[in-house]
Amino acid sequence: MNRIEEIRAFLNAAEADFQKFYDKGNNSAGTRCRKHMQELKKLANTIRTEIQEKKVSSKG
Repeated sequence: MNRIEEIRAFLNAAEADFQKFYDKGNNSAGTRCRKHMQELKKLANTIRTEIQEKKVSSKG
């Protein structure tokens, strides 16, 4: 469950930039939001790889 907490912490940290962009129209915050989403994508791919490795190793 440590990964879920990592995702929650990441989203909580990014929330302010999302609010600034969507609610206040701050374009600089939009750039940071895109960066956050790219980092989230990398984290998701890492987690997907870990899951797949764990599935494979449990079959062997």
